[in-house]
Amino acid sequence: MTGMPAHTKYERGYFLPPEPCYDWVRRDHIERAPIWCSVDLRDGNQALVIPMSLEEKLEFFKLLVEIGFKQIEIGFPAASETEYELCRTLIENDMIPADVTIQVLTQAREHIIRRTFEAIEGCAAPVIVHVYNSTSVAQREQVFKKGRDEIKQIAVDGAKLLKQLADEAGHGNFRFEYSPESFTGTEPEYALEVCNAVLDVWQPTTERKAVVNLPATVEMSSPHVYAQQVEYLHRHLKYRDAIELSLHPHNDRGTGIACAELGVLAGADRVEGTLFGNGERTGNVDVVTMAMNMFAQGVDPELDFHDLPRIAELYERMTRMEVEPRRPYAGALVFAAFSGSHQDAIAKGLAWREMEDPDRWACPYLPIDPEDVSRHYESDVIRINSQSGKGGIGYILEKNFGYMLPPRLREELSYRSKGVSDAGHRELSPEEVNGIFHDEYVNRRSPIELVDFHFARDAENREFTSSVLVKIDGTDLSVSGRGNGRLNAVVDALRKVGVDVHVEAYSEHALTEGSTSRAAAYVGISGAGGGIVWGVGEHHDIVTASIRGLLSAINRSKED
Repeated sequence: MTGMPAHTKYERGYFLPPEPCYDWVRRDHIERAPIWCSVDLRDGNQALVIPMSLEEKLEFFKLLVEIGFKQIEIGFPAASETEYELCRTLIENDMIPADVTIQVLTQAREHIIRRTFEAIEGCAAPVIVHVYNSTSVAQREQVFKKGRDEIKQIAVDGAKLLKQLADEAGHGNFRFEYSPESFTGTEPEYALEVCNAVLDVWQPTTERKAVVNLPATVEMSSPHVYAQQVEYLHRHLKYRDAIELSLHPHNDRGTGIACAELGVLAGADRVEGTLFGNGERTGNVDVVTMAMNMFAQGVDPELDFHDLPRIAELYERMTRMEVEPRRPYAGALVFAAFSGSHQDAIAKGLAWREMEDPDRWACPYLPIDPEDVSRHYESDVIRINSQSGKGGIGYILEKNFGYMLPPRLREELSYRSKGVSDAGHRELSPEEVNGIFHDEYVNRRSPIELVDFHFARDAENREFTSSVLVKIDGTDLSVSGRGNGRLNAVVDALRKVGVDVHVEAYSEHALTEGSTSRAAAYVGISGAGGGIVWGVGEHHDIVTASIRGLLSAINRSKED
């Protein structure tokens, strides 16, 4: 019994190395950043419904330089006039920084290689000429209908022509890269044979390294298989100290980042990828995520993503693609906590860090500090909807408006806020939460309104006498009372007009500082059935705030 009978037509099209390759397993993290090569302007661009214009490509190139890429594949000059013109514009206008190497892509075909060299003629900047041909079983049998030796000869002939044209150009700033395209569907020992044959033509040195790139042109296996394939070539490639061993994972199985990370653990020195994983089919490896994964483990990624919202905005404008809301690190919702328990843990974690260890990040539910990528706690982390809880409500009101609600009041307000969100099927803004709080709890004036009050203290400072003027149902009443504190004296006065009240909880704090500061007082009184009814007072004077809080609680109790 099966849910998808068509599964029987699929076979595993990948090949394991002819020897065990498990050294990568013993490495638990990437210790230093690989060499990053952006392929946004080629692989990313060819995957767009509307490819970028020359002007957009130039702007994107500047963005990549700003982020810190030192190797940038600017295009396939023989593929389109725009890609050719990008090469010429960058070169003729001296727009390539001295520390940036441009890369151009070409198939191992003579006329395409020659056109590529025309595109980079006169380039003073370092250039990598990247040549490829497909080596997989499927491509050999179905597309080219050639045997192993014939496919290898295509690679060797391409390598020879690259060397010849570079020598003729007389520039020592040209380097070479070779990719056995569809490496993941190629027998590892055969891929090794082809790569070594190419390297024998180029004779790389430590001063002029070649790049051997191992593309997961189509992701065909779990990442651990790719790691073994990479490790096999890492062990057996000739001229290993004169090679940058490179990876170019795609994401057909949704594990492109995992393949890249395990491939680096397996010995790779370099990763080709794109911002946010843009590329053919399901995309390339997402350099932003991989770099930030390293950052989150204390490793400098050597790329600057401190302003991810801006980078995402530029990327979306130039590519017309979307950075999904749940895209790691960059998505609009990746730091957002709607769950009540998550909000509570985050709020407590942030408070613990501030008090106990401000130099270390270990906050629950947040793998990195959102501030490090220009996201903000108040607007991005604690978000309020029908799933939210008291921790989130308390955090929102404290960080945005200065209110430090007692725990039981926070819980009560959270249910009211969730009710509004649930009824409207929407998220609530901090201002809306504050509005619910004020409408329900703060400075309630009906049916009893405070008009005026005065206090006197006896000679022994043991007791206060209150004179309170209140308006009840539109009628002014002047009453007096006594108590060991000002609020107790007001409670005693109110009992004389039939308002019998018992204060169960009280707290206060300043909302702002300075001569015009305001204070908030939270008063809980006994309610029906043994519960507590809350009221909040707010005023420049703390005594006035506390009396207003008491009357707010009383007025709310009369609604029940």
